[in-house]
Amino acid sequence: MNKHKESGVNIDLGNQCSRIAYNWAKSTFINRKNKAGDLEKGIDGAFSNVLNYNGVRLGITSDGIGTKIELAERTGIYDTLGFDLVAMVVDDLAANGFEAASLSNILDVDYLDADIVDDLMRGLAQAAKIAGIAVPGGEIAELGNRIGGWGERMHFNWCSTAVGILPPELEQPVAGQNIKPGDSIISLASRGFRSNGFSLIRRVMQEKQGELWHQVPYDDKHNWGEMLLTPCHIYNPLINWLIRSEMQLKGIAHITGGGLADNLSRVLKVQRWGAKLDNIFHPLEFMLKVMEMGKISEEQAYLIWNMGNGMLLVVDPADEIETLELIEKFGMKARLAGRIISERKVILQTRGLQPQKLVYEF
Repeated sequence: MNKHKESGVNIDLGNQCSRIAYNWAKSTFINRKNKAGDLEKGIDGAFSNVLNYNGVRLGITSDGIGTKIELAERTGIYDTLGFDLVAMVVDDLAANGFEAASLSNILDVDYLDADIVDDLMRGLAQAAKIAGIAVPGGEIAELGNRIGGWGERMHFNWCSTAVGILPPELEQPVAGQNIKPGDSIISLASRGFRSNGFSLIRRVMQEKQGELWHQVPYDDKHNWGEMLLTPCHIYNPLINWLIRSEMQLKGIAHITGGGLADNLSRVLKVQRWGAKLDNIFHPLEFMLKVMEMGKISEEQAYLIWNMGNGMLLVVDPADEIETLELIEKFGMKARLAGRIISERKVILQTRGLQPQKLVYEF
């Protein structure tokens, strides 16, 4: 089944292209065999990968903001995008247990606007402080009409690569290798759409609210542009703290493109188990309004967006209560969302406009 090609993103094709790219990338691992940076024990299909430099175990991952950038162009608010850029990479590192250490970024622009660059980098510095990372370098490239966007000001694309260190509390990266049926799945609440799925969001808003949809009031305090630009939570500090607190996290799924089932399956496939998610967080109100305007089905919404659930943690049932208490103490919202099951599928009870049970085979 082609998953939601009409949204502007074909998930099946995207997964196919990712596999092609990764297979070619994996063929290069031998280039560092028995040398510093050996990737012999890399993690297939994980959110990040591990390099070994003379006993120092490093993680590395790359990502970008995508078309959420258009929300900044429409609203003129540029200083929150740094939180999205940081979250996309440091939380991928967190999904394998790495403590993010540094981030390098590439800003491709059509032409330079110093004020916008200042806003972007100020936000990046603020997000880096929360994540506890340094930004040692980057690149700004002027590409002229190769870069486009909304409005008349500077248009750009923004991507980054982050490096993390595996803490001494972990013998190996968290990759789902110790998961077993009956384990508890804890969901961490999100506060927005993360930085994915905006091709569909923008299409819905354009069709239902017109060209200047970002200016349409959402409530008494915000317009739609401001609501949809809500910056990402950064979960990496919480995960690092839980690991330092010696909580045994068996699996961690960062819920971005592909939704709950696709991202959780990346963790579950190591041991070929499944999951039943019957108590996830409800979507935020503005997510439901986008679904309603676009007549978006439960299946489509839950395969493109996080629907209020930014990260899933798998823990032993004996650690469930303590983990929830620690997360609350840290200041984030969490709830027991489900259990690991022996069948190789994800059974998801949705919480959208028309709640239903969805079953995903993998």
